[in-house]
Amino acid sequence: MTATQEPPGPGTTHKQSLTLAQLAELAGVSTATVSKVVNGRSEVAPETRALVEGLIREHGYRRQRRRESPAALVELVFHALEGDYPIEIIKGVEQVAREHDLAVVLSELQHRHVPGRSWIEGVLGRRPTGVIAVFSGLTDAQHDQLAARGIPLVLLDPSGEPGHQVPSVGAGNWHGGLSATRYLVQLGHRRIGIITGPEYALSSRARLDGYRAALDMAGVPVDPDLICRGDFLVEGGLAQAHRLLRLPDPPTAIFACNDGQAMGVYRAAYELGLRIPDDLNVVGFDDLPPTRWAIPPLTTIRQPLTEMASAATTMLVRLARGEPVAQSRIELGTELIVRSSTAALAR
Repeated sequence: MTATQEPPGPGTTHKQSLTLAQLAELAGVSTATVSKVVNGRSEVAPETRALVEGLIREHGYRRQRRRESPAALVELVFHALEGDYPIEIIKGVEQVAREHDLAVVLSELQHRHVPGRSWIEGVLGRRPTGVIAVFSGLTDAQHDQLAARGIPLVLLDPSGEPGHQVPSVGAGNWHGGLSATRYLVQLGHRRIGIITGPEYALSSRARLDGYRAALDMAGVPVDPDLICRGDFLVEGGLAQAHRLLRLPDPPTAIFACNDGQAMGVYRAAYELGLRIPDDLNVVGFDDLPPTRWAIPPLTTIRQPLTEMASAATTMLVRLARGEPVAQSRIELGTELIVRSSTAALAR
């Protein structure tokens, strides 16, 4: 669109990107106000911000000047920095970032799964090469703000359905749940408890679905009493294991949907005087380094976190260079790792 062309009216379906001035004219605000919205500044009324962001979504935004070079940074965003899970992710990001002379900046959302306004303002100020959001997501407005500044986004192990608009990397969670449960069935277990993750987590639902499928394939009825809603935390695993193990007909095996909760199951077994695996089998999910040093070492499903992080970073670098990615969704396989926390059920 040239400077002499009239901007499209509010009811138009024309999709050519607009400049700041044209967006300002459509919104009935100043160019400075539109600039503040585009750049993530906070001093804009919510109604005005929503109006401008809606226009950007509808028409697109065309920068009128040559974009500044991004900083040689990868912005890595975690919902929480706890346990060994983030360490494995950071290793994978660092491996690829180092190859491309990129530094890594960490942000923590304090258990929130959507960043707040201060986070997006900080990112837009730092102008990183790209953003990797781990087990979290962004609002539509935040997507628009990053896109307007040419900052690519990749989701890693997203908590919700990522869709096809945002590239993402995950793991074979359904197959992992199937493999864990099928292995316990093969060992002779029929009373198999499960401690899931939070309901909003797509990975948690997929692992539960895999559990159900394995029982169905073996002709074992699913007992609702053996399904506990967890939170992916050690304390949650401890509390839910106590509930399961105090049932009139307790499980002989428990599938904890992450290794942290499996450690909680270990603690509950100890407190109740149960021996693993003699009295209770336990299977986890993740294969974090401490699991091999547990007593006894934990049977678990290996989720290739470091490889997932490397794949996400490689995808991000390609996007930052303007290169196409082969696919918008990458899903790496999971693997059963058998150790000493499982054994054939004594007849």
